[in-house]
Amino acid sequence: MIAPARRAAFSALVEIARGRADLDEALDRARQTLGDARDVGLLRELVTGTLRWQSRLDWRLAPFSRVAMPKLDVEVLVALRMAAYQLDHLDRVPASAIVHDAVALVRAAKKSSAAGLVNAVLRALTRAGRTEPPVAPPSAPPAEVAAALAVSTAHPAWLVERWLAREPRDVVEAWLHFDNEPPPTTLRVNPLSGATRDGVAARLAADGIVTTPAIAAPLGLVVREGLVVAHPALATGLCGIQDEGSQLAALVAPVAPGARVLDVCAAPGGKTLAYAWAAGAEGHVVACDVRERRLAVLRETLHRGHAGGAAVVAIDETAPLPFAPVFDVVAVDAPCSGLGTLRRDPDIKWRRTAEDLRRYQARQVGLLTRAAAVVAPGGALVYTTCSTEPEENLDVVRQVLSVSPDFTLRRADAGPGGEVLTPFVDADGCLRTHPARHGLEGYFGAVLVRRADGPRPAAVVQ
Repeated sequence: MIAPARRAAFSALVEIARGRADLDEALDRARQTLGDARDVGLLRELVTGTLRWQSRLDWRLAPFSRVAMPKLDVEVLVALRMAAYQLDHLDRVPASAIVHDAVALVRAAKKSSAAGLVNAVLRALTRAGRTEPPVAPPSAPPAEVAAALAVSTAHPAWLVERWLAREPRDVVEAWLHFDNEPPPTTLRVNPLSGATRDGVAARLAADGIVTTPAIAAPLGLVVREGLVVAHPALATGLCGIQDEGSQLAALVAPVAPGARVLDVCAAPGGKTLAYAWAAGAEGHVVACDVRERRLAVLRETLHRGHAGGAAVVAIDETAPLPFAPVFDVVAVDAPCSGLGTLRRDPDIKWRRTAEDLRRYQARQVGLLTRAAAVVAPGGALVYTTCSTEPEENLDVVRQVLSVSPDFTLRRADAGPGGEVLTPFVDADGCLRTHPARHGLEGYFGAVLVRRADGPRPAAVVQ
């Protein structure tokens, strides 16, 4: 009998490999089939671990397969990768049981003709033991260094090459190793609920969940021990799960008490909660998104997070925003490549290509330009991404500034409480958290301020 967690992990990995779901969607579906918390934990370990080390696992398997890895059926390739990950990285299950389950999964997927190949490849891999990829010497040409690092750290060669083109090798190696570390769970304490960071930490500690303050985010807690996902503190909105880099990016928005704030790409709603708290009871927050599924998640986040007074509005992805230029702050957390969050979302590195960056850039420039039209005179346009790539970050800002002469770039730490951000602000005045230099996922944030002259309209919605 196949272990339930392995069956669920196999299904999730097949869905991801076929492009039918991203990591979060696939895990959400797969965990519905599991009732035991330990199985849910193993499901996540198998799926994220297999994706994190995917290309290195292929490198390990290839010498033992008579069929080239790219030519294998998806189900066969996934079964081999998942088994190889367990053989190389986990020690709780005997190798024989791992091989048995892999063969059984292939048979259950109606690929019985490949059962012999899977059995033979995995037994050969087990006999061979662990081997390390070659290391390029310091004097090696850049292409050779990138190719070696791509294999050893399981990253696409095109991405390693572009990072090496703008960073020293030691920094890139630290970055790659950061991406391969299992991420901790990071919480943002929600002061809208009346909670404090010390109070939430004490409540969690009483239930055996050990936390420490985040590196810089003033409301952040990092879970060091214990399982927090099902804790009542989350269900009642005392805190929520949010990367520390994302928490810092939310602080880029210069939201003052009483401010009128528009959050253009708001789902799932973590940053919206931060804006609602900063704006206070006298403020007015409007949160938007384009798809009904994301709007439903957004409404749930705001309700649970004690920000039910925020308005939720559906918008069209390409049409002008249905508002007058009345907002003190317009925040655009733009859809992007997500290449700054590979530690948490390892599937992204296998789904992105270099060509995607220009495609995202075109969407980002269009979105930011439309958002600029609804900023009040003297107001701020805030642009954030979870990308590390210049095409999606400063290049976008410069393009928008070139067609919006009434806006200027202001330092990201110039707003209320900005001193928290100063260590992460670069020479251009933008927030830029760096995996190797700061130990945080890669986030970007910029503030564009509109010239203050001109009348201020009174209506929020046209």
